[in-house]
Amino acid sequence: MKRLCVLTFAFAILISPLFGQAVLSTRSKKAIELYTEADNFRVRGQFSQAINLLQQAIDKDKDFVEAYYRLGITYMSMKRFPDAIKALEKGLSLTSDIKKQKVFWFDLGEAYFTLGEYEKAEKLIADFLSAEAANKPKIERAQRLSKNIAFAREDRKKSAAYRQKTLSDTVNQFVMQYFPVLTADQQQLIFTRRTGFTDDFDEDLVISSKDANGRWGPPQSISKNINTTFNEGTGTISADGRKLIFTSCTGRDGFGSCDLFETQKTGDEWTKPKNLGPNVNTSDWESQPSLSADGRTLYFVSERKGGLGRRDIWVTTLGDDGQWSRARNLGKPVNTVYDEISPFIHVNNRTLFFASLGQTGYGGYDLYYSEKDSVASWSEPVNMGTPINNHEDQFSLFITADGKKGYYSHSEAAGGGNAKSKLIEMEIPPERTVKFRSNYVKGTIRDRETKEPLRARVEMINIESKEVESLVDSDSISGEYLIVLTQGAEYALYVNKRNYLFRSVHFNYSEVKDFKPIILNIELDKVKEGSTAVLENIFFDVDKYELKPKSITELQNVERFLNDNPNVRVEISGHTDNDGSLSYNMQLSQKRALAVYNYLIGKGISPKRLLAKGYGPNHPIAGNDSEEGKQQNRRIEFKLLR
Repeated sequence: MKRLCVLTFAFAILISPLFGQAVLSTRSKKAIELYTEADNFRVRGQFSQAINLLQQAIDKDKDFVEAYYRLGITYMSMKRFPDAIKALEKGLSLTSDIKKQKVFWFDLGEAYFTLGEYEKAEKLIADFLSAEAANKPKIERAQRLSKNIAFAREDRKKSAAYRQKTLSDTVNQFVMQYFPVLTADQQQLIFTRRTGFTDDFDEDLVISSKDANGRWGPPQSISKNINTTFNEGTGTISADGRKLIFTSCTGRDGFGSCDLFETQKTGDEWTKPKNLGPNVNTSDWESQPSLSADGRTLYFVSERKGGLGRRDIWVTTLGDDGQWSRARNLGKPVNTVYDEISPFIHVNNRTLFFASLGQTGYGGYDLYYSEKDSVASWSEPVNMGTPINNHEDQFSLFITADGKKGYYSHSEAAGGGNAKSKLIEMEIPPERTVKFRSNYVKGTIRDRETKEPLRARVEMINIESKEVESLVDSDSISGEYLIVLTQGAEYALYVNKRNYLFRSVHFNYSEVKDFKPIILNIELDKVKEGSTAVLENIFFDVDKYELKPKSITELQNVERFLNDNPNVRVEISGHTDNDGSLSYNMQLSQKRALAVYNYLIGKGISPKRLLAKGYGPNHPIAGNDSEEGKQQNRRIEFKLLR
């Protein structure tokens, strides 16, 4: 994938006629001839030839104002900004013509801004705006530049305790490595590597794994089924490390330009990649994908028509039929009429990071974030500020699930006009971490009797909103699963598999501030007499038997199970701790069991299939000598009958 740059070259072509319409400052025919010939090379991107001819023109006339100007903008096209400033400053010093001065002011202002010299840039752009009245597009650009200068001057006064380090040479062993992504447990690092400086060299996806001491191991090709002799790059992986989407431009069946491809991991093997299809890919360029934690929502960049700018961020979701929906433009305020690239959706599924040319910032590409609210609208983007952003271009930031670390690629000069890139890890200070940090639950799912691994569906439902926030399947070979928990809500986790009794688990993360990953191995019982499950997401107030509204997700799951297994009869049993009298607890447990019974009857479940019974404190599953034990004993159970 080609590195994206600020379009200085195109800008220089657009503005050059301004001097072409004016009387040249030299009378030397040879200087004019060289000056004119140089522009033929410049507009074709042959900058070295143009510079050579312009310097010859200046040798013929040391006071040739326009030659200095074109020399300056040619250097800007090459990103040689110090050389550009030197040429432009010299040209400006040779003229008192306001029409020519204002052109110098604009370009010098942009050059100084690009180098982070904001005070000089601010004065030059102010001078330009005071002098220019006719060129509306250029005035508009200068006003944007002025806003960026004001932001940059203020923002660079701030500081944050970011600690950054370059990953070891074990990882950074290639000429270029970029677009890093990690699994949620931070045990695997996937990135694109290139063996040479130019796009002619092969790009492949590689993976590095942590050893027992927490060190990254040597990168290996991610799979022979994925990497080819053609280029594979810009990948994204689901939180459990089992779904990968990447960009491929040649060598595979596609729709025209670069397309997005999908592959799944079963056991240790990746499947043959398949094109995401016409709902996602077009004949235009698609690249830079980012998957949600559960691998069911995909953000990516496309140049297709119908967007706000040339490159916009688009989004698609995976349906229950396994098909991706027709991609839609993410729209304002994230997208602008300028380019937005390299989206990264945090595993919390609420914070979107991206790079933009169209938002207020340090100029060029800056990194921003936007938060999604409950109705799926996005907040106004926030510039991530110093020291992440500066006067250079920034791309492709990855933030870990816990919000404590970030990974990105940093370019550095390698001589001969080339640049190498290395992967950087940074620690993010608490005041700059994502608003909603995430944790994860992982383990294996097995048959209780045979201990065989099972492929089962794992759902994480937000109890308050009743929305499915994550949906994954465990691996059919290993039984492994990983699903993300995010701060700020209560969750019901359900494990379902045909011909097995479901399992439910409750997580209250509404107030959790600091938490650790959870290892939860689950064993499922086959649908047969005597199999039981505790309904962990049924809730009552103290000494009450009315179902609380947040019990609905659990009740719906029970209803679904009964509809999927029409021949099953069940006992719904109520249990209490040993506080209070026996008679009171027997009555309370019976009434609570009846509350669940009555709900299911109301949903059309036959009364012949249900039995409600209260056992009071007679069947504890934990000691009653602690509050934690008592809480476990206060429960509703679901038992399969003959």
